Amino acid sequence: MTHRKTIKLSRRQVLKRASTVLTASVIGFPAIISARNAKPTVRVLGTHVTLQEKIRQRAEQDLGINLEFSPGGSAQVLFRASMDPSSFDVYEQWSNSMRVLWQARAIQPIDPDRIERWDEINALSKTGRLSPEDSIGAGDAPHLLLYVQADGSLGPRPSSEVSYLPYVHNADSLGYNPQRVTEGQAYETESWGWLLDPQYRGRVAIVNAPSIGVFDLALAAQARGLMEFKDIGNMSREEVKQLFDILMRFKAEGHFRGFWNSVPHSAELMTRGEVDVQSMFSPGVSMVRSAGTPCIYAAPKEGYRAWQGVMCLSRDTRGEQEEAAYQYMNWWLSGWPGAFISRQGYYISNPERSRSQMPEDEWNYWYEGQPANTQLTGPDGNITVQSGERRRGGSYARRFANIAVWNTVMPTFDLTVQRWNEFVIA
Repeated sequence: MTHRKTIKLSRRQVLKRASTVLTASVIGFPAIISARNAKPTVRVLGTHVTLQEKIRQRAEQDLGINLEFSPGGSAQVLFRASMDPSSFDVYEQWSNSMRVLWQARAIQPIDPDRIERWDEINALSKTGRLSPEDSIGAGDAPHLLLYVQADGSLGPRPSSEVSYLPYVHNADSLGYNPQRVTEGQAYETESWGWLLDPQYRGRVAIVNAPSIGVFDLALAAQARGLMEFKDIGNMSREEVKQLFDILMRFKAEGHFRGFWNSVPHSAELMTRGEVDVQSMFSPGVSMVRSAGTPCIYAAPKEGYRAWQGVMCLSRDTRGEQEEAAYQYMNWWLSGWPGAFISRQGYYISNPERSRSQMPEDEWNYWYEGQPANTQLTGPDGNITVQSGERRRGGSYARRFANIAVWNTVMPTFDLTVQRWNEFVIA
């Protein structure tokens, strides 16, 4: 593949120039030779939603390797990964980061033959939908960025190399406090439009990530009848300008309480009572409820904004670090990680493998949309689901049959980022 050849050429040049220095280093420091028997260390760059201490500890225990987790906000980790591939071995985030990383040559292709349970990965990641009857949704559905094509680009045609390992994923929406916002009906009255409803002025927060937050606000503007999009997953420059002109008027009127940069930040805004409704990710909802603050994760009548979690290999990862990185990626599909992450509302790409690791009541609640027979706990062990409660939006199949748009880096991304930054700091 063109991409892989380019990477190898670059690495060969670096190795040639460094050969003298490397030889001298080994001769001068014989302790380095004996260190080959030490456990390999895999540096993982990603967000707080998956880079959790309990996950790190369990993976180290199961695999016998060292893991260094570097969690950060969405925009922060994407910038670091694209600018400094040498700073990580494995990158964990969302599929909207793929175009940026691939074009920056920051990551290398993954060999699906080295993924032990590749055939267990379900249709959503490989075709963009769970069922042939489902609509795929606008924007970059996961299969559109999965396979490395013959010309080195990314596309949906199956090939012998992939750009990422599909693992966790979810359908996102907005969270709201039912003590401050009248509780709506799933798929009937709950709406993205609430983010731009004047009655919540000064009590609204938005995720500070232009390839994510722009869609929350575009869906809100369209739901409120403020503008229409020909293709919400591929906005024209004129549509981007019109949208941000609208948003700047709301900003000038003091509509937005703030912009959050991480899941813990979003949870703090809600638990401190600073916002009533906001962009949210499922782990943030779990944190809020775990802290004792009521929070409903809406099922918008317009449909969800969906995302596919990606695990990528740095272009600079080689040797035993590469082997250990593949071990870590395979571990994520082994059952326990998918069961653990389901407790914060996330799905895994091979769910049947995790089903055997989950109590029946957990599986029925999180995947089947059935009422919980008992109280259920989140990843932190605190109660987040009450007995008799149903998951908002229903089953895995129903939620992913209602996708409005996927997180996407559009062709107008540069303009979007420019206008987004102006919007946030205004």
